[in-house]
Amino acid sequence: MPRLDRVLFAILLAVGLATGASGEDQSSRTFKECPDCPEMVGIPAGKFVMGSPASEPGRFDSEGPQHIVTVKAFALGKYDVTSEEFLNFLKATGYQPKPCNALLNMRWRSPGNGFAYPPYDEEPRRWPASCLDWRDAESYVAWLNRMVHAARNLHPGPGPYRLPSEAEWEYAARAGTTTARWWGQDIGTNNANCNGCGSRWDDRTLAEVDSFRPNPFGLYGMLGNVWQWTADCWHNSYVGAPSGARPWSAAPCQKHVLRGGSWDNVPVFIRSAARSGGAPSGGEYDYSSLAGFRVARDLP
Repeated sequence: MPRLDRVLFAILLAVGLATGASGEDQSSRTFKECPDCPEMVGIPAGKFVMGSPASEPGRFDSEGPQHIVTVKAFALGKYDVTSEEFLNFLKATGYQPKPCNALLNMRWRSPGNGFAYPPYDEEPRRWPASCLDWRDAESYVAWLNRMVHAARNLHPGPGPYRLPSEAEWEYAARAGTTTARWWGQDIGTNNANCNGCGSRWDDRTLAEVDSFRPNPFGLYGMLGNVWQWTADCWHNSYVGAPSGARPWSAAPCQKHVLRGGSWDNVPVFIRSAARSGGAPSGGEYDYSSLAGFRVARDLP
């Protein structure tokens, strides 16, 4: 068995056996497949109740009805894809995202010289990559898969990297908890970056991806800072939602689901169950909030 496959098999074994979130567990579930690949964390299989109860403060109708979802073990980015990681993609491919707000000059510079918008000249490289639509995220994932296939002499094909499904995202964000946020019911102080989170970045600027403590699965920044794209098509409620965790599709898919809230959102959006939708090419969500993403990976 090749070395990387042995590592991934060990991670799959670790996530299958994981019952807690000790430092040792997190270390055994973390891997990085190539120099330009994001750092990944193995997420254990399990079941959870997706959505929010009617009693949760700030709840939106789109968060129900609650339903049980079964999740297979998978891997998820330890952090949002960073500006530096996205710049590596731009420089390697020449890909150029569209401006996310032409009026405010919110755009990635060409060729791959960083994201700029007033009052910043260039986005710090440990910020989450933002000002991105769903197609930008998918293009990055396709490049990541090409790199991995080439490095491992694999035949061209789909995966193993992809955007997480909405169910996988919420399962990972909750990390075994049932409260509105993984740290508790209330927003608290300095747990995330939002408009009212009590951090020094609140409603002012993005924060670096590791600025706050991780959740029990070892994931950083699942709530606040930037919205995160998922693979699912937008549905106005969970009526008819699948019991498995693969993406819930629709034809035509006019919007995709965004999760996690952002630096300029009020706390009701900074909840594990909160959700929004945006067009694949952008333009239909709050671009002052911006959007980024993190990648998922299938395990053997």
